[in-house]
Amino acid sequence: MKHAISYCLLGLGLTAATGVHADTTLRLGHLWPAQSAVNQDLIKAWADQVTQDANGALEVEIYPSQTLSKASSAYEGVVNGVADITVTLQGYTAGRFPLTEIVQLPGVSASAPQGACILQSLYDEGALGDEYADSHPLFLFTTGPAPLHTRDTEVQTPADLEGLRIRTPSEVSSDMLESMGADPVGMPAPDIYTSLQRGVIDGLSLPWEAMKVFQVNELASYHLDIPYYTGALMATMNRDAYEALSPEAREAIDANTGMGWAEKAGEVFYRLDSEGKAQAREQGDTIHHVEDPLNDPQWSGPLKRGTERYLERLEERGIDNARAVYEQALSLRDGACAR
Repeated sequence: MKHAISYCLLGLGLTAATGVHADTTLRLGHLWPAQSAVNQDLIKAWADQVTQDANGALEVEIYPSQTLSKASSAYEGVVNGVADITVTLQGYTAGRFPLTEIVQLPGVSASAPQGACILQSLYDEGALGDEYADSHPLFLFTTGPAPLHTRDTEVQTPADLEGLRIRTPSEVSSDMLESMGADPVGMPAPDIYTSLQRGVIDGLSLPWEAMKVFQVNELASYHLDIPYYTGALMATMNRDAYEALSPEAREAIDANTGMGWAEKAGEVFYRLDSEGKAQAREQGDTIHHVEDPLNDPQWSGPLKRGTERYLERLEERGIDNARAVYEQALSLRDGACAR
């Protein structure tokens, strides 16, 4: 008899002391489509490796496309045991990961591999405090920098964004967009296609990877390739589910936790960014580039104001080490995580 931890163990109030049958099944929920490369090349690859390493002590069932919980409540769902494991964006849980979201600021990361290294290193070094205290993190990573994409309006300067309703995934992105004159509209990635199609939004902030995965390239005609924001992501587990595992099953999880898988995630997202951008080119879309926005005469002012606004907001909330973490992230960018 198989035991899905989130329902059979947690639901009956069992603990690690009671033991778990060797064929424990963990339920992993996420937002990407089943056929997507994120699911196949990252999430399923991780689940397959854990299952192999567990030697029959553990299985992982994958529930893609928000089938266990909506993207906006995925982290809450894993904390509460709706899922045993989730892969999701920290930005979808507004205000819960303020120090983590520092890696999203412009200029911190130039690519998904670099961002993954920076974020996982910050966690490993204890810089993120107790932000993940209510779950058991497996690995942390990032998307590549997210350009701006619009359907009908060609954007080349901040003035072109004035009044446009632009989808935003997080508080950091919202600060950046407001500083550039846009009107941020929060929503998870799976809702973007319909919102853009119906005119609820005029454009969006999304990495090239997700433009292809969620088929938004079909609708967007203009792209401003400005590395102004990077998405932070996590694979994390319900704490009670982890503690209830048998020693062999827990060893398999531990063997697939940390920097190794953070780096693999960064590599997958880097490849998918290249594919998403190539698809836009093949469609004949208009793509403008801002290579160094923090030193660009038109874009540096708004981006620096947005960065300062976010750091000041954290300080107003009593997070006194916000600037120290920001400087630590920049140090990792130029040192251990230089790419």
